[in-house]
Amino acid sequence: MHVRSIFVALALLAAGASVQANNLLDQLKEQAGAAVNSQGSGNSGAGGSALSGLSLGGFKMPAIGSSTIGSAAGVLEYCVKNNYLGGDAASVKDKLLAKITGQKKQENDFASGAKGLLKGGDGKSLNLKGLSSKVKEKACDYVLKNATSLI
Repeated sequence: MHVRSIFVALALLAAGASVQANNLLDQLKEQAGAAVNSQGSGNSGAGGSALSGLSLGGFKMPAIGSSTIGSAAGVLEYCVKNNYLGGDAASVKDKLLAKITGQKKQENDFASGAKGLLKGGDGKSLNLKGLSSKVKEKACDYVLKNATSLI
């Protein structure tokens, strides 16, 4: 009977550890949101921005620069449509769109951005859809500030 008690105790301990591990994993997923390849250092050459190393919710934001105008414009569209940005954000988006007309890659990046996927010139990307509203708002502000400098 003593062996059976030890077995039950070990099983309960293992189950508790498994639940704790799952909870920790869930917390990490929430913190990272839907970040895709968001770890690393600042910008890596052309197309970067002064704010590329901004840490948001524990991870670094993708660099926004001349090579990512389409993505930035698309994310601005997403942010305005979902009421994370107002004011001159739509105007900034329209000016960026005027710069990329006829450029297939940039137009494709715009389409992805309009769905909430920010692609950076530094190889990092971030999917806004899985983030909390507060973090989305900060990410949208980040994109607007960087995109304004690209006009």
